[in-house]
Amino acid sequence: MANVVLEFKASAGDSEPQSRPVLILGQQSNLQQVNWSQLRGKLQPAVSKEVWQAALSALNPNPTDSCPLYLNHATVAALPSRVSRHNSPSSAHFVSRLVRTCLPAGINRCIVMVCERADVFASSCAISRAFPIFSRRSASSRRAEKKQVTVEFIIVGQDSSSVEQAELQCLSNAADGVRLAARIVDTPCNEMNTDHFLDEIKIVGAELAITPVIIRGEELKNKGFGGIYGVGKAAVHPPALAVLSHTPDGATQTIAWVGKGIVYDTGGLSIKGKTTMPGMKRDCGGAAAILGAFKAIVKQGFKDNLHAVFCLAENAVGPTATRPDDIHTMYSGKTVEINNTDAEGRLVLSDGVVYASKDLSADIILDMATLTGAQQWRPGPPAGLLPRAALQRVHFALADMKNSVADRENAQSSCAGLFIGAHLGFDWPGVWVHVDMAYPVHAGERATGFGVALLMALFGQASDDAMLNKVSPLGVGSSGDAAGDGTERDCKRRRLV
Repeated sequence: MANVVLEFKASAGDSEPQSRPVLILGQQSNLQQVNWSQLRGKLQPAVSKEVWQAALSALNPNPTDSCPLYLNHATVAALPSRVSRHNSPSSAHFVSRLVRTCLPAGINRCIVMVCERADVFASSCAISRAFPIFSRRSASSRRAEKKQVTVEFIIVGQDSSSVEQAELQCLSNAADGVRLAARIVDTPCNEMNTDHFLDEIKIVGAELAITPVIIRGEELKNKGFGGIYGVGKAAVHPPALAVLSHTPDGATQTIAWVGKGIVYDTGGLSIKGKTTMPGMKRDCGGAAAILGAFKAIVKQGFKDNLHAVFCLAENAVGPTATRPDDIHTMYSGKTVEINNTDAEGRLVLSDGVVYASKDLSADIILDMATLTGAQQWRPGPPAGLLPRAALQRVHFALADMKNSVADRENAQSSCAGLFIGAHLGFDWPGVWVHVDMAYPVHAGERATGFGVALLMALFGQASDDAMLNKVSPLGVGSSGDAAGDGTERDCKRRRLV
C-alpha cells in the first residue's frame, strides 16, 4: 500500500476488468439504484447485466458481504444496511475494511463508490485510510513502480448529480491529510523523533508559504513552558512547541488547534510495562491529525485565523527525567506536583492551550490528543457536567494541583480534560473543545489518520469550500440556529454549539 497513488475522478473511464480490476462498493439499497449503463463500461464483456443483477440478489450483508463478478478481477461489496450507535450512516469504518479485503490486486485498479451525496466526504476519507504510506518491509522497498487506484463516485438519492471538480479537489486534499497523519503515527520514534516531526511541520509550512514559530529546548524552560519542558527534557532530541499560523484578510475570529505530540511515551520514571509500552509511537496522533487537517483545510481556503499548535516531546527515561514529587510551574503560572510521570499528555496540552489563549488570542481552542487509556471504555461524566467548583476547592498541600487522580478507575478521561481546563481557566470567555481520541487513532497494527476528517467537517463553516460547508454539523445553517428565534447569539459560539 505504501506506493499507491490515490486519485479521485468524476469518471474513471471505461476499461475491462482484466486490464483494470474493479471494486464496486455501497449499501445494497444504493447498489440496486445504479443504472447498468453507469457500470457496463467497467465490467463488459466479462460481466453481463444478468450476472450483475444476480450478484446483487445474492448479497446478504450481515453486517457486510461481497460477491466476485469475474474471477479475481471484479467484485461487488455491500455495506451494512442498518446503523447502530457504533456506526455512522456512511459506515465509514466498514468502507475501509472492505476496500482492504475486497479490492482486487493489480497495478492499475478502480473503486466505484455508490452512496448518497451526504456520505461522499466520509466515504472518501475512509477509502484513503485503506492505503497507508509507511512501510519498511523489504519487499516494498524493492518495488519501484507506483500503483494507481482511481476512485469514482456514483451518487444516488435525491441529489444524484455528478461530483464536481472543486469537490474532487477537496476529497483529494482530505485524503492526503489523512494519509499524512497516518504515516506520521505509523512511523517509529527512531525515524519520527521531535526533530523529524518539526521537519514535517516545516514541509507543510513551505507548501502553504507559512514559516512556523518554534520554541525549543532550554528556551521553553526560560519562557515558562514547564509542562512541555518537564516531559521532554530527558530525551536526546529536545522538546518543542511549534506553531503554524494562517491569517487571511477579513478574518472575524481566531481558532487554535492544539495537538499532543508525544513521539514516544515510555511512561517516564512511572514506566510502562512490557505489554503496554509497544504502540506508544502512536502518542503523537493528536498532533499528526492537526497537521494533516491544517494542510488540507488551508488548501481549500479558510476564512478565519487558524493556528495549529504542536506540543512535541519524547517522554523518555534518563538522568534528567522528571521524578514523581517534582513540582513544575506551567505556562499558566500554576504549579503542578507530579505524582505520575505517565500522565504527561495533560501537562504538554495545558501549556499549549494557555499559549493559544494568551499569545494567539484565540476565540476558539480545540485540543486533540491520544490522552487516556480509559477513552476505550467510558470517559465518565462529560467534562462540562463535572463539579468544577469542587475541583477548584480541592486543597493540595504543596502545589496548586497534582497531575493525576488518586483513583485511576474514576473517570480518567474527564479528569484529564478538566486538568487542562483548569489551566485555561473555567472563567475563560471563549469556546474550548477537548477531544480524546486514544483508541480511534489506530485499527490493529495500522494508524487510521483519525481526526483529520473530524476537524475539517467540524470547522467546515469557516471554509471557502462548498463541500465542507455542507458536511459541517455546525454553523449558521444548523438546526440549533433556527431563524427567528429572537435570540442574539455570539458568532464564534454559534459555530461550535
